[in-house]
Amino acid sequence: MRILVTGGAGFIGSHIVDAYLKMGHQVVVIDDLSTGDIKNLNSGAQFYKQDICVLEIEEIFKKHKFEIVNHHAAQINVRTSLANPLFDARVNILGSLNLLNLSARYKIKRFIFASSGGAIYGEPKKFPITENFPLIPLSPYGVAKIATENYIRVFARLYNFDYVILRYSNVYGPRQIPKGEAGVISIFIKQILHNDKCYINGDGNQIRDYVFVDDVVRANILALDSISETFNIGTNIGTSVNDLIEILKIVTDRDIQYEHRPPIPGEVFKNILDYSKAKRLLNWKPTVSIRDGIAKTYQFFLNGKEKIS
Repeated sequence: MRILVTGGAGFIGSHIVDAYLKMGHQVVVIDDLSTGDIKNLNSGAQFYKQDICVLEIEEIFKKHKFEIVNHHAAQINVRTSLANPLFDARVNILGSLNLLNLSARYKIKRFIFASSGGAIYGEPKKFPITENFPLIPLSPYGVAKIATENYIRVFARLYNFDYVILRYSNVYGPRQIPKGEAGVISIFIKQILHNDKCYINGDGNQIRDYVFVDDVVRANILALDSISETFNIGTNIGTSVNDLIEILKIVTDRDIQYEHRPPIPGEVFKNILDYSKAKRLLNWKPTVSIRDGIAKTYQFFLNGKEKIS
């Protein structure tokens, strides 16, 4: 198939591009390289350095006649969305709407979207979180993800294409940039490899659901043939920041120095996703444990320190 992957030079997107090319698909990548890295890009993909918000990307749709759009390009930092909600909305809402408009105009068959299971549910009172939980975001980033989900469902109904919305928990693994709160594992690994102190916001008891990037890629492969649906992509396992430090001590065989700092205002304290719907309807489940995934991630950065400088 002819597939467009937006954000295909980024952390998650580049792994998806690799997998789609390996399957024999024709892959085109649009990425403005604001957070992506050209070194991540598979040479088998055709690349356009472009902003998803600009109208000029219509020429790319016109030329390649995509059957699938896999949308991973985004403003990825919750804190940036708090500091600059207009910028967040421009990229994450208007950029997505530009892609949807072109997808409708050029009659794509399927739209796959990377949403956030960590930002859209807010602070629920029970866990794990299912797709039916109320959507009560605590940040403009979460609001933008919900808005895009709704636009996708409306456009799919109006213009007769399929869609798959994947609500990721905290994704980690090789190629993740050590920036932003979602990249805590790569941030810690960077600090460890540079013999720096690790900084923990708050008491470190914040709990997240960490899913390895290879498992996320598999969800994007299965999404090529799925029914139109919305799925949580997580592990149903909570891991605290303090737990991460202990796992990293074992994996790296180092005595890690760390320090607690004040908590970040507005940060979600606990997030654990129920993936039973994905297991039932997408035939997906996580396969990589947090310890094995951290070991793979550490080995990647250990073998190429320039990638984390």
